[in-house]
Amino acid sequence: MDPFWHLGTGDFFAGLEAERAAFLALARRRELNKGDPIFDEGDPGGSCYYLERGLVRIFGLSRRGREPIFFLRRSGEVFGLAEVLDSAPRRAAAQALLPGVLHEVDKASFETFLAGHPRAAQKVIRTLGRRLRHLSEQVEGLASCDVDTRVARLLLTLCADALAKPPATGTPVEVPLRLTQEQMAAMTGSCQQTVCQVLKKFQDEGLVGMRGRAVLLLDPTALLDRAGG
Repeated sequence: MDPFWHLGTGDFFAGLEAERAAFLALARRRELNKGDPIFDEGDPGGSCYYLERGLVRIFGLSRRGREPIFFLRRSGEVFGLAEVLDSAPRRAAAQALLPGVLHEVDKASFETFLAGHPRAAQKVIRTLGRRLRHLSEQVEGLASCDVDTRVARLLLTLCADALAKPPATGTPVEVPLRLTQEQMAAMTGSCQQTVCQVLKKFQDEGLVGMRGRAVLLLDPTALLDRAGG
C-alpha cells in the first residue's frame, strides 16, 4: 500500500552528509510558527526548501472554499522541487502545521548545487518520480476507494513508523499527529461529518479508540484489511 497522502521516506540527506552541508551553506534559515505561510498557489517557484524540523501541509483551494491536502512534508524532507526546476508558478500552497525550522535555497544556487553534487541530483530525480506516482494514486484512490478505505489508509500511514516494528499483541498504537477531523477530511477527499461517522464506525467495530484527542489503533491488522491490504 503506497498512500496518496505520502508522508515521506525519511531524511532526504540521509547518507549524504557532505551534500547536506553544501545545501545548508547556500540556504536561508527560517524559524516557523504554527500557521505560518511558506508560499501561496500562483507564487513564482523560485526556491526549494529543506524542512529541518516541523510539519508542513501542501494544499489547494477548491471553488467551494475547501482546502484539500495533497501532501504532508515532515522533518528531513525537501519540497518545492518541481517548480524550482521548471521555473513554474506554484500549483499549490504550503503552510506550517507545527513550529519548525526551514531552509530555503533559490533557483540559481540550487542548480549550482545539483551540478556539483551528482548523488543529490540522482536523489531529486528519484524523489520526483516517487511523488508523481503518488499523485497518480491520489486520482485512482479518490475514484475507486470509498471513504472508509481512505480513512483507514490515512490512519495506518500516520502510524507507519510505529507499525514498522509491530507492537506487542493487544498494545494500542497511538496516531502521533493530532490532526483535526477537518484536516483528515481534507486529506481523504471527504467532509468533517463523514470522517466523524467513519471514526465512530471504526470505534464500534473495535478498530480504533480514543484517548483524549488522540486516536488509537486497537487492531491494526483488521484496519489494514479495511484499507485494502
